[in-house]
Amino acid sequence: MTTATALVVPTHGDSSVLTIEQRELPAPRPGEVLVRVAATGVNFIDAYQRGGVYPVPTPFVAGTEGAGTVEAVGDGVTDVAEGDHVAWAMVLGAAATHAVVPADRLVPVPNGVSLEQAAAAMLQGCTAHFLTTDCFRVGPGTIALVHAAAGGVGQLLVQLVKAAGGTVVATAGTAEKLEIARSRGADHLVNYPEYDTSEALAEAITSAAGRKVDVAYDGVGKATFDASMAALRPRGYLVLFGAASGAVDPVDPQRLNRGGSLFLTRPTLAHYVAERDELLARAGAVFDLVGKGELDIAVGGRYALADAKQAYDDLEGRRTTGKLLLIP
Repeated sequence: MTTATALVVPTHGDSSVLTIEQRELPAPRPGEVLVRVAATGVNFIDAYQRGGVYPVPTPFVAGTEGAGTVEAVGDGVTDVAEGDHVAWAMVLGAAATHAVVPADRLVPVPNGVSLEQAAAAMLQGCTAHFLTTDCFRVGPGTIALVHAAAGGVGQLLVQLVKAAGGTVVATAGTAEKLEIARSRGADHLVNYPEYDTSEALAEAITSAAGRKVDVAYDGVGKATFDASMAALRPRGYLVLFGAASGAVDPVDPQRLNRGGSLFLTRPTLAHYVAERDELLARAGAVFDLVGKGELDIAVGGRYALADAKQAYDDLEGRRTTGKLLLIP
């Protein structure tokens, strides 16, 4: 094969700008690896990059997360070899039949973990891991609020909080999605469209939990941020890791004081896997849980590259549960 099929963003815009192109099969340079892609993760960060919210010069091949089989290695690469199963995240160009990835960003996929599971786990699994171990260490007795608990990260957060001995108050937008959260172990369920003010939603969360929560994991953003802050106990943590409903307005630091000396963080995975040792340890921990069956990665949809527009429309329209994958 001399060409690769790729999902390209020729100019910033909505999902309609996505195009399928045939490109010359790339060759790995020193320190790089050519991977035949088995599955590509579909993530909100892709939409932010496509839309120009996260500035990436166009044109570019979409996708920042994938898994596949090594086909060739560049000079100086010693950690992986042809035929190895590998996965990666936070590297552009994953939405293609082939991708060239820096060797130091690849992690080995162990036996017992499929390439689809690996692709689905890298970004969201590692995100849920650092959110529950580094941003705020969940432990026995922790009460955690998880918004969008039926989504890809949400389902993983529920499972990891429960595994650590915590209690989960889960929110979602429909009764069906709340049942998914319950099936993952959520203790208390709140259907947030039933509440027309942030104050009412925060009261519902507090009432369900029996007290204010220790940590709020908020990947929704604008629509839930005020309720998240109001539901926190004094010295509680608001972990804002996404903006599915839109960006949060600027925050007056005095709100943290008035709320009870609250903590607010806006983390991103890149800063929690910046060093290779940490990347390997975090991904290894997630894959270990997946391989043992202790962390279930729910794939909510599989799409061909040609159907990528539909995949992103479904994701951004919040019509999905679990993880979406492109299958090149």
